[in-house]
Amino acid sequence: MSRWFIAILLVTALSVAKATTLGSEVAPYVLVSAPNVALRHVNVIDGTGAMSRSDQTVVIFDGRVTAIGPSTTTPVPEGAEIHDCPGYSVLPGLVGMHDHLFYSASNALQRGSGPILEPGILVAEIAYTAPRLYLAAGVTTLRTTGSVEPYTDLKVRSRIESNLMPGPTMGLTAPYLEGGATQFAQMHEVARAEEARRFAGFWAESGMTSFKAYTHLTRAELAAGVTEAHRRGLKMTGHLCSVSWPEAVEAGIDNLEHGPIYTDSEFVAGKQPDACPKPQEQRSAWLAEAIDGTRVTVLIRLLVSHHVAVTSTLPVFEARVPGRPAPQRRMLDAMSTLARESYLTERANLDPTDTGIAALFRKEMDFERAFVAAGGLLLAGPDPTGNGGVLPGFGNQREIELLVEAGFNPVEAIHIATQNGARFLGRDKEIGTLESGKSADLVLVKGDPAVQIADIENVEIVFKRGVGYDSRRLIDSVRGQVGIR
Repeated sequence: MSRWFIAILLVTALSVAKATTLGSEVAPYVLVSAPNVALRHVNVIDGTGAMSRSDQTVVIFDGRVTAIGPSTTTPVPEGAEIHDCPGYSVLPGLVGMHDHLFYSASNALQRGSGPILEPGILVAEIAYTAPRLYLAAGVTTLRTTGSVEPYTDLKVRSRIESNLMPGPTMGLTAPYLEGGATQFAQMHEVARAEEARRFAGFWAESGMTSFKAYTHLTRAELAAGVTEAHRRGLKMTGHLCSVSWPEAVEAGIDNLEHGPIYTDSEFVAGKQPDACPKPQEQRSAWLAEAIDGTRVTVLIRLLVSHHVAVTSTLPVFEARVPGRPAPQRRMLDAMSTLARESYLTERANLDPTDTGIAALFRKEMDFERAFVAAGGLLLAGPDPTGNGGVLPGFGNQREIELLVEAGFNPVEAIHIATQNGARFLGRDKEIGTLESGKSADLVLVKGDPAVQIADIENVEIVFKRGVGYDSRRLIDSVRGQVGIR
């Protein structure tokens, strides 16, 4: 038997073995399952922030990138499935650092008039549609950054890892570590520091891989949660209010969500310890601050010196700014009828005369630029909640576009959304950049996002560990269902 024929049999066997591991709800969305694949004549955006390289060949074997180089000189292994892709670009799979498996599908109905009714605001778990949309948009790894149905999240992760449903590799954040007076019905309220410690311990034992502190937590409760998380080798992020950002840094927090413009209460005059100021007070305080002023500069230096990362979530705030671009048809088509009507109602009710909202949005962009310029680690995620104007996956792409609007160049924005997230998760030796030897988590898009960032939306194939998924089929499979399941 010839060596060539043995090689063909080996490739075929590996291909069949890989195909048989894909469940019946995964296989219909797979375009590429061969173990040996070559993508030729592509632009490569490697995720490091370096300039893109044209006319490259990317070779994948058994779930890993084995070669990247000029198409004229990079050999293609015998038996490889070849895809010639001139006019296309390859970039690393996105690493979503503020993603959820829930969504505010009926926000207008719940907040539309009068007080919020008991037991509080309810959000919809979308465990079927969210993983598909994330993967379809090029998100191959994500952190859930807060859970309202933790056992559902654990089951979804298990099903994805068992190839029983399509979706990204998921790091699960525990249920919100929240204090008293929360407005959300699905959040537990811890009453003291010891309970916060036990809470963190319980969810670490249950399989969660990170924690998120929320708005009404006290300093003592936060410190107890951070200590327990760190004792177990896990990290704590936070969307804060009662605790200021400097107080959170003192407590040892690892990451802060959304940027300070919307969540840091330190500049509110007369702020009481462990108390969340009114939103208007916090808004006014930050409108009065200059990003290049002394107090903000001191805050940035504090964050950088303590290695505290900041997560940019610009899409969730853009959705509340009057005059921003109209919602995309693909987003509206994906929504359920109730979710679509709720969002469009919320959008119609935006006050076009409120210039302060736009000023805050721009100030957050400027803060993120200053933070990175000072050496800070900026992460990226959409936060598909708020008024319903941000969807999983589509929002991750929009986040990258908004980073470019903030002043980063396209390859810098992609770097923030890929390598930076991998670095924070401690997985940068495996994912986050396109390099030989790393996992074949990569995205094939039509066009060149390094030149025109809007091309980031033109995803055609998403490779996760070397298996190529059809973006369009995944999106079509959730049409009209976001907000329902």
